[in-house]
Amino acid sequence: MTLLQVRQLRASHRQRPVLQGIDLNVDAGQVVAIVGPNGCGKSTLLRCLARLHRPDGGEIRLGGSPLWQLKPREVALRLALLPQALTAPEGITVAALVRYGRHPHQGWFRQWSPGDDAAVRDAMTMTDTLHLAGARIDELSGGQRQRCWLAMVLAQQTPLLLLDEPTSMLDLGHQVDVLECIRRLAAAGRSVVIVLHDLAAAARYADVLLVMREGRVIAQGAPRDVVTPALIRDVYGIEAAVLAAPGDGAPVVVPLGASAIAKQPAVPDTPAMLHAAQLEQEQR
Repeated sequence: MTLLQVRQLRASHRQRPVLQGIDLNVDAGQVVAIVGPNGCGKSTLLRCLARLHRPDGGEIRLGGSPLWQLKPREVALRLALLPQALTAPEGITVAALVRYGRHPHQGWFRQWSPGDDAAVRDAMTMTDTLHLAGARIDELSGGQRQRCWLAMVLAQQTPLLLLDEPTSMLDLGHQVDVLECIRRLAAAGRSVVIVLHDLAAAARYADVLLVMREGRVIAQGAPRDVVTPALIRDVYGIEAAVLAAPGDGAPVVVPLGASAIAKQPAVPDTPAMLHAAQLEQEQR
């Protein structure tokens, strides 16, 4: 079942085009990783999907309904966003912060319940923050705070999660913990759209890679089909070897140095790049 549909999305910032003709489908239980150079529009795309940035054109449907026609509470019950920059109220404890994730589930006729307590506890367990429950959020390290914010988002228990670089500031062990947690959520039927800078991590943990450059989708598909030396040269401007990881065969990128693009013949398109170009041409 398709949970999120994006068609020919266009968006700008201060009258400067940022997103141009973005197409995306996210199915239930699927992890989609958005990758690309700095400034290519990844975070803006996530903000559009979360209804925090109004697009200039195109369509976004959440569960079959036009996103901008849904009420704010309906959106909050269907998707949760973890942005890059977050500020917590001064002196708030970790437990109190995570409890905020249950706010969309409260109402005049539904007050706090044991089910809410269980959701908070499960979210803190998944993010290894249960032992920090009584600590003040402003006294924690950057990595600890990041895990607490993620716990708050998980406590919201939405079918769709939008995560903007959730592994930033985390040590390697906790990066793996978070990404493994995301895979478990997907196995349980929840969908995740995640922005990552680590191409190797994106290739290992995502079902679909969406590669962006200058506001456009350059390639989209399974990691093994998308991650090639040609694509890395075209998007990042470096030479790289792509190896298969032991065990699961996920693509592993080994940088070899800067690419002298101007001195090289045209790079043959990969099947994924050709597919993205064909979709764009069909929409015109």
